[in-house]
Amino acid sequence: MPDQTIKVAKLPIRLGQFLKLAELVQDGMEAKIRIQAGEVSVNGSLETRRGRQLHNGDRVHFAGRQWLVDEDTYPCPPSPAARMERE
Repeated sequence: MPDQTIKVAKLPIRLGQFLKLAELVQDGMEAKIRIQAGEVSVNGSLETRRGRQLHNGDRVHFAGRQWLVDEDTYPCPPSPAARMERE
């Protein structure tokens, strides 16, 4: 079971970008170093490519914890016109 679920507005997302989005690293350089050092795995497999594309349901393991990639189907609030259409 994941420690935390991270909602992503647009998938796929690159592994380095995901680490920054989840606030697991401070910047892209730190993400690159940690990924290349073998500190990150995806779905149980060691991953050394920061450009690795993550998809809905992928599990990222880092620093002894696990994060679930989850697509955010509503990344921003609907416009007033869209709300009126639903009513």
